[in-house]
Amino acid sequence: MTTKVTIGIDPGMNGGIAVLTDMGEVVFLIKMPPTPADLHEFLAEVCTMCKRDDVTLTAYMEDVGHGMPGQSSRATAKFARHCGHLEMALLSLGIRTETVTPAKWMKCFQLGKSSGDKTEWKNKLKAKAQQLFPVISRQITLATADALLIAEYGRRL
Repeated sequence: MTTKVTIGIDPGMNGGIAVLTDMGEVVFLIKMPPTPADLHEFLAEVCTMCKRDDVTLTAYMEDVGHGMPGQSSRATAKFARHCGHLEMALLSLGIRTETVTPAKWMKCFQLGKSSGDKTEWKNKLKAKAQQLFPVISRQITLATADALLIAEYGRRL
């Protein structure tokens, strides 16, 4: 029997990474590593943990596809570089990666539409993650909630 391990990635320096087993156990839940080297080291650790013939490892990375409205071109370029670092780390480690739009993974949890207030929306996402993962609810932060929900979305597929 094959064990499925799912990585959820909310890109950006204020994002995070979550790793779930096929049974929904949270193996890792971290804020985005600060440097490309730290990011690669963390993902390599996940790969090492999963180096068995009976484990499939898939990453689901949020596909934002563009900069944020009102974001400077410098900030957009920095974000794009960071996404490139993520993609290259995943590729170099042989981790199969799927991208998923925010609308698609959020629809899975029937969260409705954002009210426009970013803080209120982020808190709603955090509350949903805490509801789904009550055992670790105190460990879930605004930085890691989206990654956890993205991982759960991928796990359910």
